Amino acid sequence: MPIFEINLPKSLSKALGIPPRSPRSAQLRVLKKLLKRAQYTAFGQKNKFDEILTSRHIGKRFQEVVPSYNYNKIYQEWWHLTLEGQTDICWPGKINYFALSSGTSEAASKYIPVTNDLLRGNKIIMIKQLISLFKYRDVPLSALGRGWLTLGGSTDLQKGAGYYAGDLSGITAKKAPFWFQPFYKPGKKIAKERDWNKKLKEIVEKAPEWDISFIIGVPAWIQMCLEMVIERYQLKNIHEIWPNLTFFVHGGVSFEPYKHGFEKLLGRPIEYIETYLASEGFLAWQDKQNAVGMRLSYNQHIFFEFVPFDENNFDENGEMVEKPEALMIHEVEEGKDYAILISTPAGAWRYLIGDTVRFVDKSNAEIIITGRTKHFLSLVGEHLSVDNMNKAIQLVSEELNLSIPEYTVTGEPHGNFFAHHWYVACDQNIDAILLAEKIDEKLIQLNDDYAVERKSALKAIQVSVLKESCFMGFMESKGKIGGQHKFPRVLKGEMLSDWKTFINNQGEC
Repeated sequence: MPIFEINLPKSLSKALGIPPRSPRSAQLRVLKKLLKRAQYTAFGQKNKFDEILTSRHIGKRFQEVVPSYNYNKIYQEWWHLTLEGQTDICWPGKINYFALSSGTSEAASKYIPVTNDLLRGNKIIMIKQLISLFKYRDVPLSALGRGWLTLGGSTDLQKGAGYYAGDLSGITAKKAPFWFQPFYKPGKKIAKERDWNKKLKEIVEKAPEWDISFIIGVPAWIQMCLEMVIERYQLKNIHEIWPNLTFFVHGGVSFEPYKHGFEKLLGRPIEYIETYLASEGFLAWQDKQNAVGMRLSYNQHIFFEFVPFDENNFDENGEMVEKPEALMIHEVEEGKDYAILISTPAGAWRYLIGDTVRFVDKSNAEIIITGRTKHFLSLVGEHLSVDNMNKAIQLVSEELNLSIPEYTVTGEPHGNFFAHHWYVACDQNIDAILLAEKIDEKLIQLNDDYAVERKSALKAIQVSVLKESCFMGFMESKGKIGGQHKFPRVLKGEMLSDWKTFINNQGEC
């Protein structure tokens, strides 16, 4: 009997006279299940899970006893033991699968434990999201039974010493139920291909044979794939070859900067569905048509905590302090940015996932992703978030009718003061000075702190317009080519140094 079961839909619960569970009570229930299951593991024994379970205030006691972790800390103390094949470390049993994740800043791969309990919870959220599509207006239900093109990692997983490792998308596809196989594209053979460029070419060649209604993946790579199909078959738009294309399921990064350029590839409007599926678990999902935010998976298999993203909890490099202020789901406020700590049925405990979110509807636990803890700029107090950057790029793209599929920003000295340097991917002809003026104008409107600092210590905004291939080439040079990888929105440190060296050595940039 699985530890995490499907919860009754609200309409059915109401019909049966069962009161809906509040986010707070649902989260405490999830936490209790996690603690009970893991209380006899090495982690559970050291951190007194049995004592926490008998506490009157289980959530607060959990926060008092169990330390918070980033990847390096939990790997060095615990996860390396699971990678070595030891059992019952952070979750019962032996960990047979690890999701490889490099994030968007670190060069080395992270090994994130993946268990059947985690995958089961993820699948239930996926089913809930699929069921929600039946409520969409003016969308033919026949679209649900056609091809689903998933641009993810290879299902040919790496074999380690007693474990397999690869992208979570590859692990998920490899373990997909048999009934899904007829809908799944590009199919088992192409899905196993590890060479990303070869995989894209094979998808392009097969494109006329498929009737695709869903495309699923990171926006930049999906856009590249559609552009390749359109070019290969000399099409006006992608609907000429896939007339039933109805849904684009995306996640991982904000879609706003891509939307204007993406829609140029379409013959008619389609439905955009946002998901929040990280290597560590399925955190949130869009459960309504045209919803602003995504609903947290608070009543299934993940326990959430929220750390205010401010100078009290994070240093200037985005590193979390040792004992941060952590709030439970009923303690948050709308309109404030929080970093997320998660505890999961794969042995992640109070784990900093690295994203920042903002609640747009607390009663329904709906959030938007606003950035990364290490991807922000505040050289002089401008507090520029990725959310601000994405919105500015979206507004400028629409005003100037540009396609800007990628960008990144860095802070630089400017005499005795400072400047922002934007690197923007655009294959159209555009005056970089005009683009800098427009981006600056939008950010002044969006961010009061930025507006103030532009009159004082933030003296200049510079834009370098590069080809999109330059951004993709840099990612490939870092071994980060493929569906799971996203270009960092802010470059700092070694990554920035490598980027400057790369573009200086690439004549086509």
